[in-house]
Amino acid sequence: MTWEQFFKEESQKEYAHQLHTFLDEEYKNFVIYPPRKNIFHAFDLTPLDKVRVVIIGQDPYHEPGQAMGLSFSVPSGCPLPPSLQNIYKELNQDLGLKMKNNGDLSYLSSQGVLLLNAILSVRQGQASSHQGHGYEEFLKNTLLTIDKCDQPIVFFLWGNFARQLKPYITNHHRLIIESVHPSPLSANRGGFFGLHQFSRCNQFLAQNGQSPINWQN
Repeated sequence: MTWEQFFKEESQKEYAHQLHTFLDEEYKNFVIYPPRKNIFHAFDLTPLDKVRVVIIGQDPYHEPGQAMGLSFSVPSGCPLPPSLQNIYKELNQDLGLKMKNNGDLSYLSSQGVLLLNAILSVRQGQASSHQGHGYEEFLKNTLLTIDKCDQPIVFFLWGNFARQLKPYITNHHRLIIESVHPSPLSANRGGFFGLHQFSRCNQFLAQNGQSPINWQN
């Protein structure tokens, strides 16, 4: 299975037709992020047979110039969003990395880190505005397809929303790393920092014959 085959199969389903029609209207009548050509950017950068890590976000950043089709990532030169600041803080605490002030995470995508948002588009200034229009079915089918892959894969499930996706991850070649969400509202209360999430990820990959992720940007 490749992403191309997966998308071909999904495109024939009723939910996909409805979602396509919905997006046609949304992009026509509102400011929507990311640009439509970048909705599936994560899949373009990380082939299915190369996926080694999956980091699941909720929906794209909804302010101008932020969303780029990769969960938690912003284009180079864009100020770091608070959640990404906390991810970098934990990378520093866990691995001793001095992360650069650059929020473009595509360097991870090229190493097999699928930066997957659950909802792939959003209206400007309206968080969660594209929920309930078919992306949920797409996400479920995406995760079930990934779980059929033979290679060892680490899933980062941050926050209650992501944790609800555990039933779709049943392959024994998996490591599920759970914590609260890295947003300040959650992370600053405890349950995100100090869990050695990234070193645990690399340890699992190494134990299963995979090269570790170079998290340094």
